[in-house]
Amino acid sequence: MTALPDWMRPPRPEGWFADDLDRLPQAPRHTELIDGALVFMMSPQRWWHGHLVTMLTVALMEQVPAGARVGREMTVKLDQRNRPEPDLLVTTADFDRDRTWFAADEVQLVIEVVSPESAHRDRTVKLRKYAEAGIPHYWCIEDEGGTPVVHVYELDEPTGAYAPAGIFRHSLQRTVPFKVNINLDDLTPDKSR
Repeated sequence: MTALPDWMRPPRPEGWFADDLDRLPQAPRHTELIDGALVFMMSPQRWWHGHLVTMLTVALMEQVPAGARVGREMTVKLDQRNRPEPDLLVTTADFDRDRTWFAADEVQLVIEVVSPESAHRDRTVKLRKYAEAGIPHYWCIEDEGGTPVVHVYELDEPTGAYAPAGIFRHSLQRTVPFKVNINLDDLTPDKSR
């Protein structure tokens, strides 16, 4: 067994902090911070996942209102010990080319496309953490036989938890956080030609 490189050792006994991610240029792309621990996306990305994220990015960019922007593969600083990286997000932050993360209060919607290696984090851990940070909307997209199925959640203000707002197959129509109408069948690689 080989020794860990120095950069992988936490700088303090309580682990990593959110701002530490910006000082880790050796870390692999898509490194997240969950509860003070670094999480690396080491598995190869599936073509279905990457294609779906790209197509969904385009669809959202065409429908996002003025004053909001679609971000891809950017971390969200939820608190001092959590900085996850959703597949997509919608933010009200102004564009800044050097920016590396968004604050939770700048994010209206986070979207995770579930992969086998991220399933538990996307369905449970991130669902809870995004809600606790006050992000109003969360979409968790599952692969159901090659077809995307979107599980939509809205933040319930009194409880501070997400409430299910629908499961969408074939078509996603919502009025919040902005008016959106997406033909989900058009997002899959074999149907988007």
